[in-house]
Amino acid sequence: MDKYIQEQPRDFLAVATPGAGKTTFALTLASWLLHHHIVQQVTVVAPTEHLKKQWAEAAARVGIRLDPEYSAGPLGREYHGVAVTYAGVGVRPMLHRNRVEQRKTLVILDEIHHAGDTKSWGEACLEAFEPATRRLALTGTPFRSDTNPIPFVRYEEGADGIRRSAADYTYGYGSALADGVVRPVIFLSYSGNMRWRTKSGDEVSAKLGEPMTKDAISQAWRTALDPRGEWMPAVLRAADQRLTEVRKGIPDAGALVIASDQDSARAYAKLLREITGSSPTVVLSDDTGASKKIEEFSRNDDRWMVAVRMVSEGVDVPRLAVGVYATTISTPLFFAQAVGRFVRSRKRGETASVFLPTIPDLLSFANEMEAERDHALDKPQKEGEEDPYAESEKEMEEANKQQDENTGEQDMLPFEALESDAV
Repeated sequence: MDKYIQEQPRDFLAVATPGAGKTTFALTLASWLLHHHIVQQVTVVAPTEHLKKQWAEAAARVGIRLDPEYSAGPLGREYHGVAVTYAGVGVRPMLHRNRVEQRKTLVILDEIHHAGDTKSWGEACLEAFEPATRRLALTGTPFRSDTNPIPFVRYEEGADGIRRSAADYTYGYGSALADGVVRPVIFLSYSGNMRWRTKSGDEVSAKLGEPMTKDAISQAWRTALDPRGEWMPAVLRAADQRLTEVRKGIPDAGALVIASDQDSARAYAKLLREITGSSPTVVLSDDTGASKKIEEFSRNDDRWMVAVRMVSEGVDVPRLAVGVYATTISTPLFFAQAVGRFVRSRKRGETASVFLPTIPDLLSFANEMEAERDHALDKPQKEGEEDPYAESEKEMEEANKQQDENTGEQDMLPFEALESDAV
């Protein structure tokens, strides 16, 4: 806030670790700009229908009324602005351009990397919001420029020759952890023996985490996530046991499985029903029903929720403390978003646990977060102060194994998963 108020920039990119309070910062800034008559209205652009509603609810709590159902025409006088999706802007960019041309507008672009999901979304955002008085872009981690071009973002070339987004302000996981805003994460990586059949009919066996070609890693990973094997049931059982332990300290703690697709999500829900004896909440698509289910899960004390990957990004349930990463996406941005579901701190001493397959990329992302975590937790204790994380130290030491490299969504080569186990 201090930096923004001092510099008064037209464009500002804030990178804040998921769970650190990007929404709170953005709405505090919006309130300040409205109060000082620098802007007259606010437009929030979010990736999903659920997040759009979440923004409107959060804004209402600080006295800013946003219409999450806005589609066209004049806005009701009781509103300070609108909450829309990138897809919505993509369909009618001129409608939004006319709105920002008529009145001085602050545009908040939440998770702005989504403006690069399709080329047309980036172009539509540029067309719609180029005349805006102020633009605030938010994201969880810096992103590369090799996706579709994203408007209003400055890129700088790194030592490796790759151009990445340049932030005006960064609040990383380590800083948020040191400030007590987020929980420390314990990563528990599971290996195991995988067997699958390739398109040519060859049977292949391999152990997760051992050196393999990119294609073999992809196929071993998908074999592990196959609900018919032994790996997923074993990991879900371990995660459920972990949840029982966590609930001794956090009675309402919940757990989330992030699945690759709807079929997998349904199959994992069936496994959880067999393991726990009760049906988990299953969220399959970004619709009104999904928002209702997420809100209900947030308020009750049910143990498990299963969500597909895009929906999981919009899940804001502070009681989530255990996660199972059961998707084949291996980008740092998605990994940070996924882990962000579990780190929102409610009181000092809480920890989060995330179960992972032993996949090189995921382990390197986890190692980076652990390095920040350990650095933040190593800060000197005041005299007489107890270490609130002492209980988890043993688990932190046990939690991990290897590292290596690969990027992007896994290549879907034809293959058939045969069997898997977890160790």
